Amino acid sequence: MLLLVIYRFKTCLFVLLVMAVSMGLLRALLCRPSLLQLRSPAVALSRGRTPVLCPGPSHFNTACSRHFATKKAKAKVKGQAVKVNISSALVEDIINLDEVKMDMNAVLDALKNDFTRNLSIRTSPGALDHIVVTTQDGKFPLNQLGQISMKSPQLIVVNMSSFPEATAAATRALRESSMNLNPEADGTIIKVPVPKVTREHRENLSKLAKQFSNKAKDSVRRVRTNAVTQVKKAKEGQSEDIIRLVEKQIQQMADSITVDIDKLLATKTKELLG
Repeated sequence: MLLLVIYRFKTCLFVLLVMAVSMGLLRALLCRPSLLQLRSPAVALSRGRTPVLCPGPSHFNTACSRHFATKKAKAKVKGQAVKVNISSALVEDIINLDEVKMDMNAVLDALKNDFTRNLSIRTSPGALDHIVVTTQDGKFPLNQLGQISMKSPQLIVVNMSSFPEATAAATRALRESSMNLNPEADGTIIKVPVPKVTREHRENLSKLAKQFSNKAKDSVRRVRTNAVTQVKKAKEGQSEDIIRLVEKQIQQMADSITVDIDKLLATKTKELLG
């Protein structure tokens, strides 16, 4: 009789154990991450983990938890502007985007020329070529009115014998330039002492570079404003979405040129200040 009771007890215990295992597997099937572990035990083992066939409550909650984006990640995605790239041919009846881009690039090219001509640390004969002389007959580059030569490392000479009447105007243009020059006229010969490169001179050139950059940004803004005004005038008969995308692309073009201006200024400032 005692053996029969023990046998039945073991049988019930076995049934309960089987039911517990079955419930554990059922919960594992309802949990996707655990299901992946069941299907790919080799992967789990390769990571140094033992596949869990009967997860407990703590493992079940962890495996089935959802991963939500953090506020920081959401803000980062939200802050990223979607770039627009519209073909010029598709909106040519609204505005010529190629011309707008050319006008903005022209501003950048003009800034590069200003930096090269007006912000040179070392004074040389070629550095005076760009200086514009205002005469009664109009405005002319200095190198078209006089012959510029290097008399010595400390002295540049401008021979105005071909246009002696423009000697005073050329002297004034040299003095009023941003190159810190102090020219002296001797008949038709203008003597230009080469200034020493002092720290103060470098800082003044750096400030001038900043002024040139700000003027260039103002020019880019004017190009952008004129382009947007032209787009708004063409609103009639056009989709509002298309108009909005065109305006956004114009803004993107202006922002891109502005970034190039800032990079150019940073490079020039580093060159000037050393």
